Amino acid sequence: MKNFKIGFPVRFKKSRFPLKKRLNGKYCYLEPVNVKKHSKDLFDNFLLDKKGLDWIYMPTGPYKTLSSFKKYLTSKKLSGNPFFYSIYSKKLKKFCGLASYLRIKPSVGTIEVGWITYAKNLQKTVEATEAMYLMMKNIFENLGYRRYEWKCDNLNKKSNKAALRLGFKFEGIFRQATIYKKRNRDTAWYAIIDKDWPKLKKNYLKYLNKSNFLNGRQIKKL
Repeated sequence: MKNFKIGFPVRFKKSRFPLKKRLNGKYCYLEPVNVKKHSKDLFDNFLLDKKGLDWIYMPTGPYKTLSSFKKYLTSKKLSGNPFFYSIYSKKLKKFCGLASYLRIKPSVGTIEVGWITYAKNLQKTVEATEAMYLMMKNIFENLGYRRYEWKCDNLNKKSNKAALRLGFKFEGIFRQATIYKKRNRDTAWYAIIDKDWPKLKKNYLKYLNKSNFLNGRQIKKL
C-alpha cells in the first residue's frame, strides 16, 4: 500500500433521513409539504410571476391552474426523496416558497438541496436566506450529514450566484449531464462539507441578527 495514495480513514455512523418536523426560524419556518394546507397559498404567490420566468430552469412548470399545481405537489417524483418543505414568511403570513432535500444518501452522509422555488414576494428577503440556513443547519447539526450539495443548470446565473453567496464552493461542470424540457443541461456542482459549517454558521448568525436590518433592509451582506 506504500505506493498508493488512499483517502483518510472515516469513522462515520449512518446519517438520519429528514424528519417530518417544522424547522423554526426568526423570520420564517419550513413545514413538510401538506397539499391541503399549503397549495392555495403557494399557487397564489407563484402567480405573482406573471411571465413564468422563475420556472425557466425548473424541470417542470409554470402551472396555470391550482389543480395542475396540486398534481405537481403530489407527484411520485416529489415524495419522500425528494423531501419537500413549504416556506412560511412570518412577515407576509403566507406560504410563499418551496425547497427540498434530494439525492438523500444516509449511508455515506450526502444530501442535496434543490427544487428551490421562491415566489416574487419571497425573493431577496431575509426569510429567503434564513430558509436556506435552517435547511443547512438541520442536515449538519440534527441529521449528521458530511456533505451538502447544490446543483444547477450552468446557464442559470441567478442560481450559480446564489450558491456562492450562501457559502457553497464550486466544484466543476458536468457537461451534457441531462436533458429537460427538450434541451441540454450542463450541470454546475457546488458543495459545503461538515468542516465548513462552523465558520459559515457564525456568518449566518451575524447576518440574521435583527440588528443587521433596518426597515427590512440588510445593513451588512452575508
